[in-house]
Amino acid sequence: MTKLFTPYTLREITFKNRIAVSPMSQYRAKDGYANDWHLVHLGRFALGGAALVYAEATAIEADARRTHGDLGIWEDGQIEKLKQITSFIAQEGAVPAIQLSHAGRKASERRPWHGETPVDDEDVAERGEAPWQAIGPSAIPYADGWPTPLEMSEEDIQRVIASFGQAARRSLEAGFKMIEVYAAHGFLVHQFLSPIANKRTDGWGGNAENRRRFAVEVAKSIRAHWPDTYPLAFRLSATDWLDGGVEVEDTVETAKALKAAGVDIIDCSTGGIGGKDRPRRMVIEQGFQVPFAEQIRKDADLPTMAVGFLWDAKACADLISNGQADMVALARELLDDPNWPLHAAAELEADENHAAWPIESGWWLMKRDRLLKKLGLR
Repeated sequence: MTKLFTPYTLREITFKNRIAVSPMSQYRAKDGYANDWHLVHLGRFALGGAALVYAEATAIEADARRTHGDLGIWEDGQIEKLKQITSFIAQEGAVPAIQLSHAGRKASERRPWHGETPVDDEDVAERGEAPWQAIGPSAIPYADGWPTPLEMSEEDIQRVIASFGQAARRSLEAGFKMIEVYAAHGFLVHQFLSPIANKRTDGWGGNAENRRRFAVEVAKSIRAHWPDTYPLAFRLSATDWLDGGVEVEDTVETAKALKAAGVDIIDCSTGGIGGKDRPRRMVIEQGFQVPFAEQIRKDADLPTMAVGFLWDAKACADLISNGQADMVALARELLDDPNWPLHAAAELEADENHAAWPIESGWWLMKRDRLLKKLGLR
């Protein structure tokens, strides 16, 4: 059997295959609370055969949200609905996971279909959604036309670090079995890591060790509230694709430091530190971020997850078999086809007669195939 469909274990959590569902923001929460949309959206991926299902970027504080529609886990009342969601995912054989986030200077943004620009008076008038003060490691706007974030004080930094720990506690109570920290795509942890956004001269900035200190302290804070038996991941932008920004060699050293702080796997993405325009160094093609997962896996001696522009089943299987990564994470491909893992299993001859499908649908599909074959129709 292809290695893509073999089990994989991190700490004491075993995934039935190597396929993860990347966090995909839906912007459908109200005051951070999940609802039936999130249950159905995430539940269908568990039914579709993925081994690991991530809830979307989930804010650790109310002001940590990117938009008014972001999911949240900053108060205990948000646990109840999340518990229903994790219960269903686990019941269907997948591992429920959550991505903890703080948007930093990217906070107070409109939903993508409302313009993906800063919230302003128009949002107040049309949707009753007011802007709020964004914070960051330095008082540097995300892009032209964006408000200047408030530079975080020592008290702010310690509060946010503690909030990650409390979010981990709530994640445990909600039934999640794995946490990923959103430290990529220009969110707060990435802002501290990147010299593009972090111009501090104290113990949280300057040299590379100081810039990664915030990420390490976040990992330690989570581990203080997260069982030793459950894995912790970080999604990192392996490169900023910008001169003077983070390069993959920096990320290797960050991965080593995170490993020492209790992190088990690196989810390897890239970019996003400033503005919506694609950096000129960034050439997008199928699997363009896989080499970063391979290098970090080798040089940091830490498992990795490959992500980004992956859609071909054989290519995914090959990168796992070749040791370029330990898992693959798909997002928009699964929005298009939530059953992609099941179809991939059939294509790669890892499933026969729909045996991997939930019996409630697999039985009918098997019966249909037999009839079509008998009649010579398909």
